[in-house]
Amino acid sequence: MVWPIAAAAIMALAAFVIHRISGEVNLAQIRAAVLATPDSHIALALGLTLASYCGMALYDILAVRCVAPGKVPARVAAFAGMTGYALSNTLGFHLFVGGPVRYRIYASAGLDAADVGRVVGISFASVWLGIGALFGVALIFDPHGLPLLRDLSPLLDRMLGVAVLLSLVGLIAWLWRSRQRVSAFRWSMPLPSGPGALFLMFVGMLDISAAAGVLYVLLPADLTPGFAVFVAIFIVAVTAGSASHVPGGLGVLEATILIGLGAGDRPDAFAALLLFRVIYYFLPLVLAGIALALFEGRRLQQPVMRASRSALRTVRPFMARALAGLVFLSGVILLLSGNTPAEGTRMEELRNFFPLPFAETSHLLASLVGLLLLIIAHGLANRMALARVAAIVLLLSSATFSLLKGLDWEEAMALCLVAGLLYTSRDAFYRKGDWSSFRPGSGWLAVVAMTLICITLIGFFAFRNVEYRNELWWVFTWHGDAPRFLRATLALAVVFFALGIDALVNRPMQSRVGQVDVPDAVRKILTTCPATHPNIALLGDKRFMISEDETAFLMYAVAGRSWITMGDPVGDTVAGSDLVWRFAEMADRAGARAVFYAVTPDCLPLYLDLGLAILKTGEVARVDLRTFTMKGKERQDSRSALSRATREGLEFAILPKAEVPAHMDELREISDAWLALKSGEEKGFSLGRFDPVYLAEFDFAVLRREGQIVAFANLWRGAEKNEISVDLMRYRPDVSKVLMDALFAHLILYGQSEGYTWFNLGAAPLSGLADHPLASTWNRMGTFIYRRGDEFFNFEGLRAFKQKFGPVWTPVYLAAPGGLELPRALVDVAGLISGNPVGFLKR
Repeated sequence: MVWPIAAAAIMALAAFVIHRISGEVNLAQIRAAVLATPDSHIALALGLTLASYCGMALYDILAVRCVAPGKVPARVAAFAGMTGYALSNTLGFHLFVGGPVRYRIYASAGLDAADVGRVVGISFASVWLGIGALFGVALIFDPHGLPLLRDLSPLLDRMLGVAVLLSLVGLIAWLWRSRQRVSAFRWSMPLPSGPGALFLMFVGMLDISAAAGVLYVLLPADLTPGFAVFVAIFIVAVTAGSASHVPGGLGVLEATILIGLGAGDRPDAFAALLLFRVIYYFLPLVLAGIALALFEGRRLQQPVMRASRSALRTVRPFMARALAGLVFLSGVILLLSGNTPAEGTRMEELRNFFPLPFAETSHLLASLVGLLLLIIAHGLANRMALARVAAIVLLLSSATFSLLKGLDWEEAMALCLVAGLLYTSRDAFYRKGDWSSFRPGSGWLAVVAMTLICITLIGFFAFRNVEYRNELWWVFTWHGDAPRFLRATLALAVVFFALGIDALVNRPMQSRVGQVDVPDAVRKILTTCPATHPNIALLGDKRFMISEDETAFLMYAVAGRSWITMGDPVGDTVAGSDLVWRFAEMADRAGARAVFYAVTPDCLPLYLDLGLAILKTGEVARVDLRTFTMKGKERQDSRSALSRATREGLEFAILPKAEVPAHMDELREISDAWLALKSGEEKGFSLGRFDPVYLAEFDFAVLRREGQIVAFANLWRGAEKNEISVDLMRYRPDVSKVLMDALFAHLILYGQSEGYTWFNLGAAPLSGLADHPLASTWNRMGTFIYRRGDEFFNFEGLRAFKQKFGPVWTPVYLAAPGGLELPRALVDVAGLISGNPVGFLKR
């Protein structure tokens, strides 16, 4: 407990001393003194620093030969000595800092912790051998000049020096006599031989002398006493610094030197100490850190490579947006620089090298490039490879313009740094596309517009004292910052207006895919699919992704920036899972979001692995035909509908698909009348539409009256009679009030008679969402729409109609990126199905 208190007291005392003796010295004086230091003195200091660290390397070389002869190459020992001392000299705690560093190095050569401890012990002892020898010599040769011992007589000084040297001679003689070993608690350490100890002592003297010489040559000549006396002062300062355990003896060493030399009010003395810190401590620390990092990197090359690849995969999703932000900031800096006054002295220097038109043109081009960087940042945020190349070219060009318009070298360096980061981050920008693929939308244009407005206001504020007049536009002069600002502002407004018109007018409109031939592989997979809804693939409005072995497929369409699948993969489960990942990768490379619509609970783990948010969008009703019966009170409405239909002369029949084309005109009349009644339009993607090519793929269930078809529904049949369902259901208005009830009842009974297991009644949108204060925002919003929007969308009526048949309800979901991407995905899905955000809720 005493030692930490003493160390703290030393440190506090040093701080107090420096505060008192430096009261008349300011930073400007110290800076001037640093700049006035001759280059030859700095070069000599660097050479002496190298000599000192060579001595430290020799400590370890000799210590290793004593502890583990022949096991460690000299170059490894020298490296360990230099790096260990470079770190511990600056950070302090030699044993606890230098020891682990040496262990990392020596362990690679096969030494264990005990041997490393012995090497550190001998090396550390060598330092104090050199310190003791130098201190004794200094006392003998120049005792009068040592300030700390002035009160003693010269004879006592010399006697003290002789005593120190005799002690060292006795130690070496003891080691010379025979090989010695120190033991404690079953741990022993071999000591160097006499010649070895003598050599270590001379190495220590070389090390300490060189270290003291570094400061000696940096100090002004009128402050330095004889070198022997200065070495003694330096040794006292180093010892006090080590005792304080302050990193590098910071403050303690300086206070001791200043007191010893009586130089508390000399800025050149402070400058010498500052340079000493930089040359002897900081520079070796940096070099040692780099060398140690290279050593560790080489030793752990494979693990580091694996870890770096993993880290790159982790940060890659964020890297593009971070670099996009830097590019946007670079554009802001260029615009601000163009809208504020240039530094007068730099403009005077610039005019000595370039004519005025170069500066005027560069100013204008720099501002325009700033605007383009704001636009290009949108493409970078979307990870577009072309945007990266364009940004690098613009940044390097703008760096040149920054120099030509006002010698803004700081700005140029920052722009080049951002360009360098983009150049080394090629993997983060992997999406292909041209200008149209990252053309900014209205939201990004609004952000750029607000940025331009703010920067323009800053420009008007900066030149608020300038009297504006028409002639100002045509003033060209080296100090014409205000005219340059006006011309640049006008050019920016024109270019931004042109870019905005281009982005808004030439934005490609999404349209439904025309009739597409369905691949034979898709048709083959559909024949083996037990579910019915994948038959929507035959609608011909979707694209397909088919597995290599043609056992599974995904159907999807594009709306806005969303690639939207219709349901889960169809076919083999393993191949379908691979398709999901491939689909997400393709969408990502295209700069789009992958959205999976109307997916089932079975595949939710796969979409969660993709990091997607899961939203419940409703429930699907399926009637179990194995247990279904028309008997009982709950089927009273269905029986009544069948009875009334019979009385009204409505006859149920199945129209084979071979006969469907002959009745297509009659079916179209019914469809048109139904659409007119509903005031609706044909939908698509998840719902069928009246398309003769599509409808010719299926059998039809029809109701006839007096031989005329009055209602119809095309039939979807699942493989192995697992499921039967209907898609397009239309009827003539004002024929009968029980048309739909009777048609459904007949269809269910037909499916049961044909031996099907399930009858799929279709989905009820927003049905079954959780209504609880702790539920998600989407669930609570969906429940509100379900309950309050019934007069518009008939949600509850649709569910109640299907509930009459006693179905099993199965939830369906939408899987899409979370955050702000989610509402955009919902809008794209709605637009894809019906062309407006709420039309998909109707059927």
